[in-house]
Formats: sequence, C-alpha cells, structure tokens
Amino acid sequence: MKPLRFSLLLLLAAAPALLAQKVPVIEHTLPNGMRLLLVERHDEPTVAGGWVAHVGSANERPGITGIAHLFEHMMFKGTPTLGTKDYKKDLEIITEQERVRGLIRDEEAKMRAMWRRGEIDDVAKPENKTARYKDLEVEFKKLVDAQRDILVKNEFDRIYTTGGASGMNAFTSEDMTGYFITVPANKLELWMWMESERLLRPVFREFYAERDVVFEERRMRTESTPLGKFAESFESLFWEAHPYGWPVIGWPSDIPAISKAQADEFYGIYYSPQNITLILVGDFDAKNTEAVVNKYFSRIPAGKTAPPDVVTLEPKQQAEKRMNAEAETNPQVDIYWHTVAFGHRDSYALQVLAQLLSTRTGRLYKGLVLGAQVATDTFAWHDARKWAGVFNAGGEAKEGKTPEEVEQGIYSELEKLKTTELPVEELQKVKNNFAAGEYRRLSSNSPILMQLIQYDGRGDWREMNEAGPRIQAVTAADVKRVANAYFTKENRAVAIYTRKKSAGGDDPELAGLSAEQKAFVNRLKAALQGETDLAKLKQALGDSNAQAGKSAGKAQPLQKIQRSLVEKRIAELEKAKK
Repeated sequence: MKPLRFSLLLLLAAAPALLAQKVPVIEHTLPNGMRLLLVERHDEPTVAGGWVAHVGSANERPGITGIAHLFEHMMFKGTPTLGTKDYKKDLEIITEQERVRGLIRDEEAKMRAMWRRGEIDDVAKPENKTARYKDLEVEFKKLVDAQRDILVKNEFDRIYTTGGASGMNAFTSEDMTGYFITVPANKLELWMWMESERLLRPVFREFYAERDVVFEERRMRTESTPLGKFAESFESLFWEAHPYGWPVIGWPSDIPAISKAQADEFYGIYYSPQNITLILVGDFDAKNTEAVVNKYFSRIPAGKTAPPDVVTLEPKQQAEKRMNAEAETNPQVDIYWHTVAFGHRDSYALQVLAQLLSTRTGRLYKGLVLGAQVATDTFAWHDARKWAGVFNAGGEAKEGKTPEEVEQGIYSELEKLKTTELPVEELQKVKNNFAAGEYRRLSSNSPILMQLIQYDGRGDWREMNEAGPRIQAVTAADVKRVANAYFTKENRAVAIYTRKKSAGGDDPELAGLSAEQKAFVNRLKAALQGETDLAKLKQALGDSNAQAGKSAGKAQPLQKIQRSLVEKRIAELEKAKK
C-alpha cells in the first residue's frame, strides 16, 4: 500500500501545476511607445479597462514627496472640454492663481528662515503667518471662488456613470499609479476617448485646492490613527537610503510646498506614452479593438526623454535596528527583514514561507496563540516591490504577556524552518492554496485587470502566468535556504509597541474606536462581570475566534478587544474556582 499512497501523493502534488491556466494576453506597442495588453473574455458583456503609469513614490525626490499620489487626484480634474463651462476664462484664472502662488511661496521661504532663527515655533500655525502672506491668501481665495463658478464638478465621473460604467477608481503605491473602471462592452470607445483625452490634454484645475485635500487625507490616514505616525517612522528607519523610506502620501512639509510648475514637469516625464501600459479585459474583438486604440491613443506624442531609473539602491544593513514606542494601542511587535525585488528567484520561496507562517492554520498562530499562548493574533507576509523587498511578521501580545515574548516566539518558529526539514504534506498544502488562488483570480474581468496592473507596474505582466509554476517548483530545501539567508539579526528592524499610559481620559484599551464602539465595549464589560457560566463564556470565545478567522491579516481592533475581555473573564473565574 505504501508505494500506491506515495504515487498518489506525487500525482496530487503535480496536479495544480498541470492544470494551472494561463491568461491569454495579447501585447501590442503603439507608435508612440505606449504598450497595450488585451485579454478577450466573452463571459459577460463588459470590459474592465485601465492603465498603469510606471511611477510611484520611489520616483520622487526630497522636496516633492507625495507628488505621484497628488497626480492620482489631478487626473480626474478634466480636459478643455470636460470640467468647465468656460475654458478660456478657466485658463486666465489658473494663470493668475500661479502668479499669486509664486508670491505666497516667497513669503513661505521667509517664514522658514524665521523658523530656523527661532523667531517662530511652527511655520504651519496661522498666527505665525506674515501679514503679506495673509493678504495673499485672501487674494487667492477670491480666484478660487471665481474658478468655482465656472467648474463642472465631477463631470468625468458623471459621463461614465451615465454610460453605465462602474467602479471608477485609482491608486498610488511605491512603484506605480493605476487607473481602472468597468464599462459596458458597447461603451468601450467612450472609454478610449475619455482616457486618451485626459492623457493628451489634461487640465490641472483646482491644483492647490486638491493639494489641500491630499494634506487632509494624510491627516486622517496617518496622523489621526493610533499607529500611523509610528509606522511612518518605522519605514524611514528600515529603509536607510532607498526612496521607499518616505511615505507614498508624502511628508507633511512637502505636500503644501509642491508647485504646479513642478507638477507639470513631473507629468511631462512620467506620464509620457512610453511609461504607460493600457490594459483591456473583457468582451471585445482583439484585432478590431487594437485598431481603435491606435486611433485614439497614438494621438499622444511620445515623451522627449525616457523617464530616469531609480538608481539609489538600499545598502546591506550592518546591524539590527530597534524602535520602542508608546502608542494608543494594544502591546504588539512588528518585524521587518530586507529581502529581494520582484521577479528574483528567491521571492517565490519567500512567498511560500510567508504562507507557512500566516493565517490561523499557519505556524505562528498555532505556535504563539494556541501553543505558547503569548499572543492573541499573528501575521506574516512578503512584499517583493520593484526595486527591493520586505518580509514582515508580527503579533499582538496577550494580556499579561509582552511584545518581546511574541518577538522571541516568532524567532523560535523561524529557527525551526532554518534547522528542520519541512514536511512534504505541509509544503504541498501551501502550494495547493496558491494553486486555488490561480483559479479564483479568473473569476471575472476586474480581478484579471487588477493583477495585470500590479504585475506590469512592478516590472513584467508575464509574472501573472509564470509565478504560479515557479511557486509550485519551490522545494523544502529552498524554504530552508531563504530562511537562513534573510532571517538574520543584522538584517532586521524591530518595532516594539507598548500601551501609552492614560492621562486620566479614556481607557487606553479603547483608543482608536468610535464613540459607538466604545459604548459597546463598556456594555460588554458590564455584562461579563455578571456572567459566571464558564462553559457559556468559552463557547462565546470560540465563536469569536471563528469569526475572526474569516479575516486575513491583522484582526479588527474591536474583535481583538472582545476576545481579550472574554479571555480575561474566563481567567478570573478559573482562578476563583481554584
């Protein structure tokens, strides 16, 4: 029986690789250098259309950080025919706005000099603005109001929505900026006109107002969240030289300083046709579609110069880096290791290793949550970016335990992967999960589009078809090799978060929750104090754990608090019984 069982195991192991489907991508290059990817799918009468500009925060420089993300916003502002009632007057106002902003920048330079001399404590405070600056602000506001009278707000979105389109959105990352939408198949030419127009003749109206919107977005996402500012500090600590060290949304002093002239220059370099890939997935005839794409997008002139490469490489880290922070959050640890870039041969084994550690069936959860019981939650993932990679693992400490105990538990699990042979069944289970993902990604047009945007943005769309077989080819020896190569003390950065001591306000355990969530937690605390049925409490804890298991990665704060409170009450009752 043993030979039969072994043969069956080999067949099962080979099945995912044999059955993996490749996405049939047709590639074409337009005369201006713009690339086009087409995937015909006639399952539904729609087309998922998008394009990726090969520019992200890594392509910025100090002084204009955040400009790539700002452009994500500006690309929805319209054209000479979209977004305004009077284009001629629109241009006159924009020209006058630039004149006034130039004078405002002169005043800002004076205020920075005053700050360096210690005459003011913060250039952003309204009371520290010069009198001339305040006068210019009033003048500029009048121009903003005048432009608002002739604007047609959200016309880009309205035209698409009227035509039956849905899901219009965009994103910016370290390596790319992606734009996407789904349109009915009979509105594909509308998509071509709209998208080619905003690339050929963009009008960056409301530039400074939108810059303020981005600054507010930064405040909401980074500065007003429990870990936002700390995560930013940790990233800049980890990346010593590479531009990955600054935030995608930009530094707070850079965003309000970006000028429209700088934006125009940035657009001319990085939004040139040779730096853009168009992608269409859905119900169309590839040959006919290619001809229509040429008609619309070949109108855009090629850029005068090729976008420059990112040349600053991350040097080899020489010593462990550590950050200790007090934050309004539960005690936890976050660990980064330097790894490899997108497409590197070791990236596939690192993806497998991350899957071995992550989720509620992975080694970290089994070892630290269910086993040693030092953590309430764990996570692990690998991010192979275009220029360099990072492996991230961490977890939240259980009540009465410390982040350092969770940290040592993670190292212990990694040490096992370094020194002991990985069971073939465990490795195959992970590979099967990846293979299942290969099928799920083909569920509809939009997931295929998004993956092509991501793969092409990082360097090569072909990885969509080639990564699966390469993951299936990973061996136990490969996993052991990369574990030993990258998970060293001198190659890591560690962030330890402890709970910030309360100054007499809210319970720090409730930090980051809404008023409604805080009220719920307080009601739960009161109810738990009146509950003495251990079996009932353990059943509730099991239900809570099962529910949390449906969410990958870091669990939601409210779920964590619920589980923590139930665990604490169970411990109290069990101690009382003894």
